[in-house]
Amino acid sequence: MNVIRDILVMQQTAESLRRSGRRLAVVPTMGALHGGHAELIRVARGHADSVITTIFVNPKQFGPAEDFDRYPRDLEGDTAKAAAAGSTIVFAPETSAMYAAGSATEVDPGRLGTVLEGASRPGHFRGVTTVVAKLFNITQPHLAVFGQKDAQQAVIIRRMIADLNFGIQLIVVPIVREPDGLAMSSRNAYLTPAQRKEAPVLSRALRRAEEIVRAGERRSGRIIGETSSVIRSGSSGRIDYVSVADGSTLEEIPALAPGMAVLISLAVRFGETRLIDNLTMQVP
Repeated sequence: MNVIRDILVMQQTAESLRRSGRRLAVVPTMGALHGGHAELIRVARGHADSVITTIFVNPKQFGPAEDFDRYPRDLEGDTAKAAAAGSTIVFAPETSAMYAAGSATEVDPGRLGTVLEGASRPGHFRGVTTVVAKLFNITQPHLAVFGQKDAQQAVIIRRMIADLNFGIQLIVVPIVREPDGLAMSSRNAYLTPAQRKEAPVLSRALRRAEEIVRAGERRSGRIIGETSSVIRSGSSGRIDYVSVADGSTLEEIPALAPGMAVLISLAVRFGETRLIDNLTMQVP
């Protein structure tokens, strides 16, 4: 395992690997690696000769009242987990290098970054697109692997790759879940034992949404109501949003139509911990 902290060294390493004919994949993370990240790395290794796992807690995607300072950091442990999953390089730059004094340029994701998570976390996706663009330029990958759990992020990165002509293949890996259905997330570690016991209600609520759609329900309001009811009746979670949207444009839709690809997503707070989950489906 090669751990690189310096941006220029990472660029030179990527250039050398590409010249030698190796196919490069990047898996951008903020560390605190878990089984979901391991699956991303395994998928990346199946499509590339070298896998670069980036570990960088990006300050630009955290709001002023969010958990940047307490976000878990364990570079040594994360490096071991990345290596075990098949990563060949860990790139872990310093914040002062990624955002040097006077750095002002940012990547604006447009309307896609203002809805759903973007409405609840203003500026979040500008921080995401800015850091991912920088990581793409530094690691020079042929392909990038992201997780479906952050569904809106995946849509936005796909759009950015096309709009800015990165020429990078994007692979989106299905959500990896715990045995009880809870989507794997670094923030699950914040949950108290009681909250952790309640949290699988999110996946149960999404399964209920899928059930009623497959049974013929087409009204988004009814789908949102049923999903919310499962959460409220089965937990103390406070709903931030439940959404039914077009899977590509993220436009909220009042009613589903046969053949439509929809994204049903939600965000719920358990105490101070905010969890997200989603499902995508083709309407029968």
